Amino acid sequence: MIHTDRVIIVGAGLGGLYAALMLAPHPVLVISPEVLGEGASSAWAQGGVAAAMAAHDSPEAHASDTTRAGAGTVDTDVAQMVTQAARAHILDLAGRGTPFDRDASGTFMLNHEAAHSTARVVRVKGDQAGRKIMETLIAAVRATPSVQVLEGVAAQGLLTEAGRVCGVTLARVADGTVSRPVDLHAPAVLLAGGGSGGLYALTTNPPRIRGQVMGLAARAGARMADMEFVQFHPTAMDLGLDPAPLATEALRGEGATLINADGQRFMLGEHPLAELAPRDIVARAVFAQAQAGKRPMLDMRQAIGAEMPQRFPAVFAACQRAGLDPRAVPVPVAAAAHYHMGGVATDSLGRSSLPGLWVCGEAASTGLHGANRLASNGVLEALVFARHAAQDIAQGLGAGPADAALVALQFTEGGVMPDSDAVMRLRQLMSADVGVRRTATTLERALRAIAGLEAEQGKSADFCNMCATATLIAASAFARRESRGAQWRDDYPQTDPAQATRSFMTLAEALKMRAALM
Repeated sequence: MIHTDRVIIVGAGLGGLYAALMLAPHPVLVISPEVLGEGASSAWAQGGVAAAMAAHDSPEAHASDTTRAGAGTVDTDVAQMVTQAARAHILDLAGRGTPFDRDASGTFMLNHEAAHSTARVVRVKGDQAGRKIMETLIAAVRATPSVQVLEGVAAQGLLTEAGRVCGVTLARVADGTVSRPVDLHAPAVLLAGGGSGGLYALTTNPPRIRGQVMGLAARAGARMADMEFVQFHPTAMDLGLDPAPLATEALRGEGATLINADGQRFMLGEHPLAELAPRDIVARAVFAQAQAGKRPMLDMRQAIGAEMPQRFPAVFAACQRAGLDPRAVPVPVAAAAHYHMGGVATDSLGRSSLPGLWVCGEAASTGLHGANRLASNGVLEALVFARHAAQDIAQGLGAGPADAALVALQFTEGGVMPDSDAVMRLRQLMSADVGVRRTATTLERALRAIAGLEAEQGKSADFCNMCATATLIAASAFARRESRGAQWRDDYPQTDPAQATRSFMTLAEALKMRAALM
């Protein structure tokens, strides 16, 4: 048995790194499958961080917009708490060196994104916020003696004793291989390992983010929440790349328009806010245009034009790699899996239903997002709950050890990698049957197919974690017989006021539902 006095943080995105800094000087071990900064969704976040920074704005207005976008299932207490804390987190990041955009007087420059009543998204170089915040946090972590980082290592499961989480099962991942698992016991575990977008064939998420962390928590018995609510970003650039490059919502905030192959600006007839309507509405409209063979496109020529390389360098570079010049031609777009509002159910301190386990970031479901996340609230939520979880963990540990030995794990060859063909089949069936539009028929078909894949590939812990998350998404979508926010049911197209509540489900309950359909 291997034991450490370090708090284990699974995931090295924004939430995980921020929590590690907040726990200092308590010894921490951060588990990262990739080199720091290379595999985290946080680094890909283009828009920025939502916060009421302008004199005319307020946390109350931000909370109101959050609640409205969440389509009736936002926890309003959580929304108030998070939006009240937003400004302090922006100032903390700025104090650590994050180069947020400012005007000549030093005032923060703000983007206006979908469903916000005003411009309140703090940005970096137009579309560089996620990467620059991550660079700031990585530098701080590297300089913090209490934090040890294990790169090239992934969590495959949770260890429990008498119902309490007491550690993690880890494996080395390198060059397309995985080692045999090693158990590591620890005083506390914080999951910050991202969402599930990569479970879909068309996604904006990094390749490794496929619901594994949610799945391993679910397999340990954690209560899950709002799993049916997967947000599809309406303007993933449809350039034949996997994952699909993101055309940030800030482009539409700056005046870029959505047109189809006929040159028609189709959002004008869909919603009073047109291109700045809530994401679920825009995503369904983009999807409908694609299904009708009308090739939806984002037209940036008039609104941004020649300023594209300077104002939105990541978007411009992605277009250039595909041989397109967005200054001269519209860019094809598609609705792609982008953010999961669901995840491990947590309280306001980041505690899960399993003692000893905390969760923050996209792997958690806190109640902030409801059925449809407000743009740029994801990074904000990760910051707020990373701090809350770290403070709660530290309080429970008391003074703790002043130092802890570095963790040195010995891995041996022979683990089971997920079969790449099986993973692609899983992704394709999720896009086809549990995607932008759903019915009882497609969801039943998906649950049976997932069960078949899981039986076929059951020796791979990573694949079983993916299947656990996929099962929960499909089962929760099947159980919610209405359309609300990011959940659209063609067979239940109306929103039912009686279902204006969050959903909760364990994996055991989802598997029981799945078994009944076999």
